[in-house]
Order: sequence, then structure tokens, then C-alpha cells
Amino acid sequence: MEKVRKIPIGHQALLQEIAQGDQRAFRTLYNSYHRKIYTFALKYIKSENQAEEIVQEVFMKLWQMGTRITEIKHLENYLLTITRNRSMDIMYRRQMEIKVDLIRSIDWEESHNDTEELILLNDTRKLLLDAIDLLPPQQKKVYQLCHQQGLKYEQAANQLELSQHTVQRHMKLALRFLRNYLREHTDVSALLIIFKLLG
Repeated sequence: MEKVRKIPIGHQALLQEIAQGDQRAFRTLYNSYHRKIYTFALKYIKSENQAEEIVQEVFMKLWQMGTRITEIKHLENYLLTITRNRSMDIMYRRQMEIKVDLIRSIDWEESHNDTEELILLNDTRKLLLDAIDLLPPQQKKVYQLCHQQGLKYEQAANQLELSQHTVQRHMKLALRFLRNYLREHTDVSALLIIFKLLG
């Protein structure tokens, strides 16, 4: 069994190896900081699954930095900072969804302008269609079958010749992308209709 190297006090040598694509060096970094990042994220978002997702996102971000990773001077501070920022993004999204749910629960009076709502509805539908077109092919197929055509995961899995677990994972990734895309490309006034479209 391969021994895990401990990170030296000066981490620049390790980051230099990672910058050159050394996966063993990257595993050393991952094994050394995984627990600390996970625990740090968990304090913010109180969700084990989301904390683990944040860990994966943080290390994916590091790997994708390429040679720029050697520019990091204070590794632990850097890791905890991007962990905190990602956790805050998730907390903000939660708060926004709660606000939208509250709005949806209100019994609207018919005094609003139907024409303006229709225009807004058409705009958000177009935005959603644009976002769907940006999905990876497999996620797009799953979304169209399950969310637009109303198939169950099992039915979609049979049709696409995939496992039900794979279909569920594609659907989860698709919805996450669509919500983030729409949140970034519209204003708060349209959130109600957006979440109606996503269901």
C-alpha cells in the first residue's frame, strides 16, 4: 500500500510538482487537507453531503489552476478562503430559495398587470431554453425526459440504457446548473417564475 507523504513546512515544492501534473503529489495534498476543509465547510452549511461536494470543488479548482498553483503563498489560508466563499454561496442560494418559496405561498391578488407578467414569463422561458441548450448532451436528455416529459427515473434509465443512479446524478447536476445559470442571468423580480419553470 502506497504511503501518504506528509506536506513539508514549505509547500512550494509540492505545489511545483502538482503544477507539472504529478497526481501523487496532488493525492498528498488532498489527503492532508480533506478533513480540515470538510470540517470547515460543515460548520457553515450543516450538511455532510454539501460539505463533501465543496471539498471536491475546492480540489478540482486547485487541479485546474495548472502552473498558477505555484503562485499560492499561504496554502491553508487559500484553501479555507475559497471553502468559505463557496459555503457562503450555498447559504445565499438557500436563503433565496426560502424567500421564493415564501412568495409562492402568497395568494396573489389579480391586481397585477397580466401583460407584464406574460412578457416576463416568455422572457424567462426563453432564458431557460437557452440554459438547457448549454447542458452536456446526457444531462440534457435526462432533463428533457424526466422534467419536461414527466418520465420517472426508472423509465428514463431504460430508455437511455443507463442505471437509475446515473440518471438521478445527471438530473441533479442539470438542475444545479440551470438554477445557477438563471440566478446569474436574471433579476430578483423574475425568480418566482424561474422556480416555477424548474419546479
